[in-house]
Amino acid sequence: MISTRGRYAIRVMLDLAENDNGSYIPLKDIAARQEISKKYLEIIVKDMVAGGLLVGASGKGGGYKLCRKPEDYTVGEILDLMEGTLSSVACLAGKVNDCPRKSVCRTLPMWEEYDHMVHDFFYGKKLTDLKSET
Repeated sequence: MISTRGRYAIRVMLDLAENDNGSYIPLKDIAARQEISKKYLEIIVKDMVAGGLLVGASGKGGGYKLCRKPEDYTVGEILDLMEGTLSSVACLAGKVNDCPRKSVCRTLPMWEEYDHMVHDFFYGKKLTDLKSET
Protein backbone atom coordinates (compact mmCIF):
# COMPACT_ATOMS: atom_id res chain seq x y z
CA MET A 1 0.00 0.00 0.00
CA ILE A 2 1.26 3.46 -0.84
CA SER A 3 1.38 5.71 2.22
CA THR A 4 0.35 9.33 2.60
CA ARG A 5 4.05 10.26 2.27
CA GLY A 6 4.14 8.87 -1.25
CA ARG A 7 0.77 10.29 -2.25
CA TYR A 8 1.51 13.72 -0.79
CA ALA A 9 4.95 13.80 -2.43
CA ILE A 10 3.30 13.31 -5.81
CA ARG A 11 0.82 16.07 -5.01
CA VAL A 12 3.66 18.44 -4.02
CA MET A 13 5.56 17.68 -7.22
CA LEU A 14 2.44 18.18 -9.30
CA ASP A 15 1.62 21.44 -7.51
CA LEU A 16 5.14 22.73 -8.18
CA ALA A 17 4.88 21.73 -11.84
CA GLU A 18 1.48 23.37 -12.31
CA ASN A 19 2.41 26.58 -10.48
CA ASP A 20 5.93 27.02 -11.81
CA ASN A 21 6.69 30.65 -12.53
CA GLY A 22 10.48 30.34 -12.33
CA SER A 23 10.54 31.39 -8.67
CA TYR A 24 10.58 29.38 -5.48
CA ILE A 25 7.09 28.51 -4.27
CA PRO A 26 6.47 28.90 -0.53
CA LEU A 27 5.49 25.70 1.26
CA LYS A 28 2.57 27.49 2.91
CA ASP A 29 1.09 28.09 -0.55
CA ILE A 30 1.47 24.45 -1.53
CA ALA A 31 -0.01 23.33 1.80
CA ALA A 32 -3.00 25.63 1.35
CA ARG A 33 -3.71 24.56 -2.22
CA GLN A 34 -3.29 20.87 -1.41
CA GLU A 35 -5.09 21.09 1.96
CA ILE A 36 -2.22 19.30 3.70
CA SER A 37 -0.64 20.26 7.01
CA LYS A 38 2.40 22.49 6.45
CA LYS A 39 4.18 20.73 9.32
CA TYR A 40 3.73 17.35 7.66
CA LEU A 41 4.85 18.74 4.30
CA GLU A 42 8.03 20.11 5.91
CA ILE A 43 9.06 16.55 6.74
CA ILE A 44 8.19 15.28 3.28
CA VAL A 45 9.93 18.03 1.29
CA LYS A 46 13.07 17.69 3.42
CA ASP A 47 13.40 14.10 2.17
CA MET A 48 12.57 15.19 -1.37
CA VAL A 49 15.36 17.80 -1.32
CA ALA A 50 17.80 15.27 0.15
CA GLY A 51 16.75 12.79 -2.55
CA GLY A 52 17.39 15.27 -5.36
CA LEU A 53 13.80 15.78 -6.49
CA LEU A 54 13.47 19.38 -5.28
CA VAL A 55 15.63 22.34 -4.46
CA GLY A 56 14.76 24.62 -1.58
CA ALA A 57 15.70 28.12 -0.49
CA SER A 58 14.99 29.76 2.84
CA GLY A 59 14.28 33.37 3.69
CA LYS A 60 12.41 36.04 1.75
CA GLY A 61 11.49 34.71 -1.68
CA GLY A 62 12.26 31.19 -0.52
CA GLY A 63 10.35 28.00 -0.99
CA TYR A 64 10.72 25.01 -3.28
CA LYS A 65 10.94 24.24 -6.95
CA LEU A 66 11.63 21.28 -9.18
CA CYS A 67 15.24 20.44 -10.05
CA ARG A 68 14.29 19.32 -13.54
CA LYS A 69 11.52 19.80 -16.07
CA PRO A 70 8.23 18.10 -15.07
CA GLU A 71 8.47 15.74 -18.06
CA ASP A 72 11.78 14.44 -16.70
CA TYR A 73 10.20 13.01 -13.52
CA THR A 74 8.44 9.68 -13.26
CA VAL A 75 5.89 8.80 -10.61
CA GLY A 76 8.00 5.69 -9.96
CA GLU A 77 11.09 7.63 -8.89
CA ILE A 78 9.00 9.79 -6.55
CA LEU A 79 7.38 6.74 -4.95
CA ASP A 80 10.67 4.84 -4.69
CA LEU A 81 12.25 7.74 -2.82
CA MET A 82 9.33 8.23 -0.47
CA GLU A 83 8.23 4.62 0.06
CA GLY A 84 11.57 2.82 -0.03
CA THR A 85 10.21 -0.15 -1.92
CA LEU A 86 7.03 -1.03 -3.70
CA SER A 87 7.75 -4.75 -3.55
CA SER A 88 4.71 -6.89 -2.97
CA VAL A 89 6.48 -9.48 -0.82
CA ALA A 90 9.39 -9.27 1.61
CA CYS A 91 11.62 -11.66 -0.32
CA LEU A 92 11.68 -9.23 -3.28
CA ALA A 93 12.15 -6.05 -1.23
CA GLY A 94 15.95 -6.17 -1.12
CA LYS A 95 18.45 -5.83 -3.93
CA VAL A 96 19.25 -9.54 -3.71
CA ASN A 97 16.63 -12.22 -3.21
CA ASP A 98 18.35 -14.47 -0.68
CA CYS A 99 15.25 -16.40 0.36
CA PRO A 100 16.20 -19.98 1.16
CA ARG A 101 13.05 -21.18 -0.62
CA LYS A 102 13.77 -19.26 -3.81
CA SER A 103 14.64 -22.35 -5.85
CA VAL A 104 11.47 -24.23 -4.84
CA CYS A 105 8.97 -21.38 -4.41
CA ARG A 106 6.18 -21.90 -6.88
CA THR A 107 4.65 -18.48 -6.17
CA LEU A 108 7.81 -16.41 -6.67
CA PRO A 109 7.36 -16.01 -10.46
CA MET A 110 3.88 -14.60 -9.88
CA TRP A 111 5.16 -12.03 -7.36
CA GLU A 112 8.03 -11.08 -9.68
CA GLU A 113 5.63 -10.59 -12.58
CA TYR A 114 3.33 -8.48 -10.43
CA ASP A 115 6.22 -6.32 -9.19
CA HIS A 116 7.42 -5.78 -12.75
CA MET A 117 3.93 -4.64 -13.79
CA VAL A 118 3.76 -2.18 -10.89
CA HIS A 119 7.27 -0.90 -11.64
CA ASP A 120 6.56 -0.47 -15.34
CA PHE A 121 3.25 1.27 -14.62
CA PHE A 122 4.69 3.87 -12.23
CA TYR A 123 7.92 4.40 -14.17
CA GLY A 124 5.85 4.78 -17.33
CA LYS A 125 3.89 7.67 -15.80
CA LYS A 126 5.51 11.08 -16.11
CA LEU A 127 4.63 13.96 -13.82
CA THR A 128 3.29 15.73 -16.92
CA ASP A 129 0.82 12.88 -17.47
CA LEU A 130 -0.91 14.04 -14.28
CA LYS A 131 -0.58 17.76 -14.89
CA SER A 132 -3.75 19.79 -15.44
CA GLU A 133 -3.98 21.68 -18.70
CA THR A 134 -5.94 24.56 -17.17
